[in-house]
Amino acid sequence: MNTGAAPRSIEQYLQALREALAGEDPSLIQDALYDAEEYLRAEVRAHPGKSEADVLEIIASTYGAPDEVADAYRTTEKQVRAALAPPKRKEHRSLTGRFFAIYGDSRAWTSLFYMLLALATGIVYFTVAVTGLSVSAGLAVLIVGIPFFLLFVGFTRVLSLAEGRLVEALLGERMPRRPPYPQKGKPLMERIKEMLADWRTWTTMLYFLLMLPLGIVYFVIAVTGLAASMMLVIGPIISLFTEHGGLYLDGLYVVPEPTMGIVTVPLGILLLTLLLHLFRGIGTMHGGLAKHLLVAQSRAD
Repeated sequence: MNTGAAPRSIEQYLQALREALAGEDPSLIQDALYDAEEYLRAEVRAHPGKSEADVLEIIASTYGAPDEVADAYRTTEKQVRAALAPPKRKEHRSLTGRFFAIYGDSRAWTSLFYMLLALATGIVYFTVAVTGLSVSAGLAVLIVGIPFFLLFVGFTRVLSLAEGRLVEALLGERMPRRPPYPQKGKPLMERIKEMLADWRTWTTMLYFLLMLPLGIVYFVIAVTGLAASMMLVIGPIISLFTEHGGLYLDGLYVVPEPTMGIVTVPLGILLLTLLLHLFRGIGTMHGGLAKHLLVAQSRAD
């Protein structure tokens, strides 16, 4: 139990909760702080005749003390992760068994789907970032430039939250399920200063700008690799129905002859297996990149 003094304000409560969750996943901390602040401020508004300290005393017996809320979030997080975790794969002792077990790894296939999807999302993110930044810069000298920039930053955070859901669902990286709590009560200029000082404002835009080249690379790797491996495997079968027993383009094999199947089929299977390991690795790498650029690293002051 927490033996310290009870929080006398919402800020103190949130700071105590942040300290109680120290060391946990930053995404979990962001979700917990959002939920707590939303609930606390709603309770304060529901009791207009009482001070924050009085309301917090009431909340302590219902919502819970910060350390109790932190324990509840840890327990819930373990249960959710266990429920969403992919089925455990059979452990293979041999190196060959572990190598080919990638076919049963759902994360390799979902990573492949993310790589194919990344080209489309990358175009959208890049367009939003470039358009928003350029228009904001052009309107900076006008009074409408400030509200446009605020709307642009707000939209990028909503978009980053949606991207986080994709990353978590397809790549398995825990991402926030709640946005940062909006500071509605603060003066406009103070909110602008905080947005400019918040590194996530700029790393989110950097992520959006990076997604176009990354999306192109991911798409090319996935499509080219799959096409090459599939042609090696099914090419000899297709060539049975061609006029010359094979398909050539400028003197090069496009579809191998049927007699080449004894060589190309094993090579195609080997290539596809290596590609699935590569897709799995790219998914893990990109999940870490998204976590680093899109999630606030909460610190206990």
